[in-house]
This record gives sequence, structure tokens and C-alpha cells, in this order.
Amino acid sequence: MPATTVRSYDTKIDSKKRITLRNVLYEYFHVEEYDDGRILLEPRELTKPFQVSENTLKMMDSSMKNFNKGLVSEPVDFSSYETIE
Repeated sequence: MPATTVRSYDTKIDSKKRITLRNVLYEYFHVEEYDDGRILLEPRELTKPFQVSENTLKMMDSSMKNFNKGLVSEPVDFSSYETIE
């Protein structure tokens, strides 16, 4: 289904090569410039990258300390499983 035009207006480039967008819903946009002069703005919502919790980091540190001390379990036997090619 094609998008519906909500607002249409003209703008001009200022002396620093910027344009002003009025009453926009988004703060960030992905910009595509075409060789015929068209500029396409697509709204983007930026999110924080995946972060590892403090508890997980503490557990990983504890596990590495145990590994370095040699406090490890017996190796897991995977011989009963088929190999995947």
C-alpha cells in the first residue's frame, strides 16, 4: 500500500548547505542522494547496542578464574551425535 502524503512544502538550502524540516516525528534519518538531484530521507530510530548485564560479566569473570585455576568439569562426550556437514 503506497504511503499517503501528510504534508507538502518547499524548502531552500541555506548558506551552510542545510535544509529545515518542520514538525518531524523522528530525530534521525537515513539519507540517500541520487544523481538526478533527489534526496530521500527515511526515518530511523536508534537504539542502544546489545549490552551484557553486570551479573553476566561477573559470572564470566568467575568462570575464567576457575578455568585458569584448573577447576573445570570433565569434557563433554559428543561422540553419540552425528556429524553435520
